[in-house]
Amino acid sequence: MAGENRSRAVSWIDAVAATVALIALAGVIWSPKLSNSVARATGSIKSVQVSVDVRGLPTADKAKLISDALAHGTTSLVIRNQPAGSLTLVEIQDISSKLNALLPDGTVIEVPDPNRELQGILEARFVLEGEATVSDSGIVMAGTKLKIGSPVELEGPRYRINGSVSGLEMES
Repeated sequence: MAGENRSRAVSWIDAVAATVALIALAGVIWSPKLSNSVARATGSIKSVQVSVDVRGLPTADKAKLISDALAHGTTSLVIRNQPAGSLTLVEIQDISSKLNALLPDGTVIEVPDPNRELQGILEARFVLEGEATVSDSGIVMAGTKLKIGSPVELEGPRYRINGSVSGLEMES
């Protein structure tokens, strides 16, 4: 009979152990990795392409900066001073301004701005690919909505560049 009464009583140690077990279970269920896996399975995480325009960046050697960035292959994206992960660097396009000149014979020629070339000013479009949550309200990276015109920072092993988002595409 003594053992029968003992099994019905719940001690405070048992209650604490059960509470800890429930908290641990809740932590596993609501963990970011699990929710990310669930989001991937439901299709809300998709591959996206982000274009970031960088204008007026003074640099000593534009060609070396571009080749180093492409050779590294990835860049870290920072949105509103919050790291948003690492994205694959697909390409870097030259978007430097051009000068138009009308020749006496009536033809128009277009040439790169020589002042920008002499001063070493970089104007480029960084095309990046990565994974993001896609909802009805737009693309979300690291809990922040990413929209055209949003200021972002690109960071690599040899550079930290400020730019703005100029294009967003979702891949099917």
